[in-house]
Amino acid sequence: MNANDDQATQLTWVKSSYSAGDGGQCVEIADVVTAVLIRDSKRPDAAILSVPTAQWTAFVRMAARV
Repeated sequence: MNANDDQATQLTWVKSSYSAGDGGQCVEIADVVTAVLIRDSKRPDAAILSVPTAQWTAFVRMAARV
């Protein structure tokens, strides 16, 4: 998916709770049926990373243990 696609602009993007409150180092995600999309909130028109849902879930579970 290209960040400029109409579909990308219509998604509900959620900023990470670990992002700095001053606007720096912000990551946003959008959950779609088969994947989690990740983008840099400072550059929403830049590339979007797509991670399969199962791998994202495994990552979050592992990160929660740290």
